[in-house]
Amino acid sequence: MNTLFLSHPACERHVTGHGHPERPQRLLAVRRAIDTSGLGDALEEVTPDAVDRDLLESVHARAYVAEVEALSRRGGGALDPDTPIGAASWTAALHAAGAAHRAAERLCAGPARRAFVAVRPPGHHARPSAGMGFCLFNNVAIAATTARRAGRERVLILDWDVHHGNGTQDIFWRDGSVLLISLHQEYWYPGTGAMEEVGEGPGEGFTVNLPLPAGTGDGGYLDAFEEVVLPLTGAWHPDFVVVSAGYDAHSADPLGGMMLTDAGFGRLAGCIHDAAGAVGAPMMLVLEGGYDLDALGASVVATLAALTGRAATSQTAAPQQAAAAALETPPSAIRARLRAARRGLLTHWRI
Repeated sequence: MNTLFLSHPACERHVTGHGHPERPQRLLAVRRAIDTSGLGDALEEVTPDAVDRDLLESVHARAYVAEVEALSRRGGGALDPDTPIGAASWTAALHAAGAAHRAAERLCAGPARRAFVAVRPPGHHARPSAGMGFCLFNNVAIAATTARRAGRERVLILDWDVHHGNGTQDIFWRDGSVLLISLHQEYWYPGTGAMEEVGEGPGEGFTVNLPLPAGTGDGGYLDAFEEVVLPLTGAWHPDFVVVSAGYDAHSADPLGGMMLTDAGFGRLAGCIHDAAGAVGAPMMLVLEGGYDLDALGASVVATLAALTGRAATSQTAAPQQAAAAALETPPSAIRARLRAARRGLLTHWRI
């Protein structure tokens, strides 16, 4: 069965200005990489509609949605120094959220089981009443809300972007139907995501943060999956899985300090793909960060290879991967962090 692939031309028209790392060329790089990978015939392309306003306003405050619309219709401006809005940004953001919604809707209806959503602007920093960090609307939160409305009772959101998804955390902070697991670089933008941040009220224990030291690479991330992510997935037994798939933890990325390779991203995708399959849950990934164009394209292809079970044309030379491995943080430092995380999780989870 083919993997769904959702994107929209409107997302390429979100203009952020000269020198901004979150630029239209990101989606073009993804397309080029897929075209040369040999994976194209394993993907079913779906062109989404714009998100329904009522659904959007179930995740974001009505006044904030109106602010984004008005700013875009006036020709543009900025939500903060990092988050510009242009004349086409409103339409782009509606179609980005619409793609996340459509993917979740298709997966819940069946028979498709896997989807990749390649859109921009990204979303995981977008809070209920404010955008920030390049993000306008929270696309993964839209997907999770769609799944919940379709009757999925236990949603897992896995965020492996190098930056903490503070917006997703805020949206589901008190929600016991959504388990959020975030792996991110410690002491990095936006300064949130400590292990002590665990949710509140009915959501206590359903926010799990794994801040990892700078320099964590393929081995450290796999240890984090084996020690925390996969045991939690088994304990939660989700019936829907959404991944905030940021690729800025790649060793080549200019906005992160991690040492993942594209092959490493492929292994992470394979791990969560197998875990979702083991509990019978459909799974979708939504593009977040990733700002080195070559690394982004190669990492998306490695992810799609894991989803489709197909071999792809390799896009990263072995010497580059060896160089990244040589600069990794020692495994002992990462394992100590993971042991501390597991001890904290025992308050809420039997893993």
